[in-house]
Amino acid sequence: MKFNVNQQDLQQALNYCQGVIEKRSTLPILSNILLEVKNSKLVITATDLDLIFIHQINNIEVLEEGKTTTTSSIMYDIVRKFASGQKINLNLTDASKLHLESEKSIFNLNCISASEFPITDENFDENQFSIKSKQLLKLLNKCKFSISNDETRHYLSGIYFHQTEVEDKIYLTAAATDSHRMSISKIRLGEKIKFEPIILPKKTIFQLCSLLDSYDGDVKISNLKSKIKFELDKSILISKLIDGKFPNYVQVIPKNNQKKLEIDLKLFLNSVDRVASVSLDKKDGVKFNLTKDALNLSVNNANSGDGKETLIVKFDHDLEISFNSRYLIDVASQVVGEKIEIFFNDSGSPALIKDPGDFDSIFVVMPMKG
Repeated sequence: MKFNVNQQDLQQALNYCQGVIEKRSTLPILSNILLEVKNSKLVITATDLDLIFIHQINNIEVLEEGKTTTTSSIMYDIVRKFASGQKINLNLTDASKLHLESEKSIFNLNCISASEFPITDENFDENQFSIKSKQLLKLLNKCKFSISNDETRHYLSGIYFHQTEVEDKIYLTAAATDSHRMSISKIRLGEKIKFEPIILPKKTIFQLCSLLDSYDGDVKISNLKSKIKFELDKSILISKLIDGKFPNYVQVIPKNNQKKLEIDLKLFLNSVDRVASVSLDKKDGVKFNLTKDALNLSVNNANSGDGKETLIVKFDHDLEISFNSRYLIDVASQVVGEKIEIFFNDSGSPALIKDPGDFDSIFVVMPMKG
């Protein structure tokens, strides 16, 4: 195997692989990436057995076809320290050594035979549909911060994707909750698709977000019973799904929150962030003291002190309620409109947060006791 590749192309591909490969793998081969060179293409594969990432670099100079595996983290560390955009020559000198050369640098990396690399080939062509990358990224970003970290309820440790129908319109809807807060977002589909409801794991979500951040185009999605495949222009991500039943989230959406607070988004976000600074562990609630057209925000911490701020808002009632500041900041950071709307019932009931700039996303946040 002998070929030349551009430094930036290789660095980008290896960077994506870092997100897939487990740092402390018991099997040495799982710390490795598979490099395969044929037909002027370099195909790089990384896996942790639950997630498979395949990336293709086209139009490379191939002197000799072949394949091998080498340690992902070491190769990435070397490649990212080479001068940007330079040509890198790679040559498999014998079965166990990969020779890398760029400008004045020469490295020889240990290899494990490609035959030991675990790859599964499955046919995903059953039910495929396409979605714009920015639409999929929106669903992931609006929901990912509400994913639960609770190991005991594994079915909450991902985003629930399913097809919904509202007034003859078809949507792909995403929902996530950690039982303290919930995010729901949807995008309209042109037609009904063959798509069984799935729960997408957290690791896959973050890997997908990093791929979609730098990609603008269509994403082809197809799912088998326990796996899903995302195809981008040059990358493929195949992931196992979370086995479990996602709770009926629709019944948790507050139905009778009539007290509407309307507030400038930037003012609100900055204000909550500032007031929360006085609390070191961010566990102290931000207290809302609402009166007609005024919001008093305050945080009180026994060890470090207190802080308060007053904002002019649109509101017609009197209400006192407390929230975890982190939850409010997470939601407000995903709002795209100029304003944010929060609907209350009473001080013990969850608040419903809407984004006037995106009618297809809503958030629910539980108040703190006290």
